[in-house]
Parts: sequence; C-alpha cells; structure tokens
Amino acid sequence: MTPETQSIEARRICALAPIIPVLVIKDLDHAVPLARALVAGGLPVLEVTLRTPCALEAIRAMAEVPGGVVGAGTLLTPADVKAAKAAGARFGVSPGLTEPLVKACEAEGLPLLPGCVTASEVMQAMDWGYSMLKFFPAESSGGAAAVKALGGPLPQVGFCPTGGISLKNARDYLILPNVLCAGGSWVAPEAMMIEGDWAGIEALAAEAAALPR
Repeated sequence: MTPETQSIEARRICALAPIIPVLVIKDLDHAVPLARALVAGGLPVLEVTLRTPCALEAIRAMAEVPGGVVGAGTLLTPADVKAAKAAGARFGVSPGLTEPLVKACEAEGLPLLPGCVTASEVMQAMDWGYSMLKFFPAESSGGAAAVKALGGPLPQVGFCPTGGISLKNARDYLILPNVLCAGGSWVAPEAMMIEGDWAGIEALAAEAAALPR
C-alpha cells in the first residue's frame, strides 16, 4: 500500500466521525465494553495508543466489536507497525514521520496518519506521498490558527488535529476546511472506565459525534 493509497484510506476513515477517541487502555477488561460504548455513541473510529502493556491485546479484542474501526496510536518503529497490523489494527497513527515508518506501513499495508506541525514537515510528508496528516501537538503548536494558516499555501493537505483537544475547543478546529476530524481523549475518562460507567461514556461519545464540521 503506497502512501498515496494510505492517505485515501485515511481520509475515508477520518470522514466517519468528527472525533477520533485517543484511548489509553490499562485494563484489558475495559477494551470491549469501551469500544461498544463509543461505537454506540457514534464514534466508530478508535485509536488505541501503544503506551500500555495490554494495548495490542486491547486492539485485538476491540477489532471484533461490530461497527468499530480500530487503529494503533503512537507507532514509532517498524516493529510497532508490524505488531499493530498483526493485532488487527486497520490504521496507524504516529506523532511524527520517518522513512522507516513509511517503508514499514507500505510493506504491511497499514494506512498511516503521520504527525506534522511545521510547513517543512508537511512538505516532507507530501514528498513521500502523504496528504492526510495528524497535526500534533495541536494546542501547544499554535492551535486552530496554525492549522488554518497551513491551509493557505498547502490547501491540498487534510488534518486531524490532536493534543489538547476538548469539547470546548474542538469546534474551532472542525470548522476549518482543511480539518476532517480531531483526536481527543476526553470521551473516555479513566475514572469512568474504572467505574464501568459505559453509559456515561456513550453519552460523551454522542455529544462529540454531534459536533458540526
């Protein structure tokens, strides 16, 4: 799968809902009910970050939930890409972009949403064939104003801003023509997961899914 093909698939996935939940799963028992709650609330695209020991097993379990499109976040190395694909991830997300990641995702056939912030990083990604990118870390890198500014000279690139996104500021990003969706963790608070408040998480998901774009 070439970077161009990856970007086409990434755009399709990003168009499914205005928010992609960014999930840190510490307890494998939370994986399936969490996925069910988020999908039921209208957020089918789920990013499970590879920051916990059970992350890959969580991806494997959540991939079986009907209606879900589960991906792996925090891909840093070719080994991460291979492991994520083997676990059933349908897309990958990285905080940045390196040539080894490009080659690994091409070899594994895994659509990648790579992270970029500056115009030079975006142009490098474009040189490699990527036109759908993650703008990260969003809030500390200029926020919605920075994403809007990049759209002037680089209108062909779509973004999924992530990092510091909340219900309060998500609209500022989603109204921009070069933003397809945004990534956020607020829809799956750790306290709610520990309490098993899946109905509460579903309600948060529904609120996020209703955001205009």
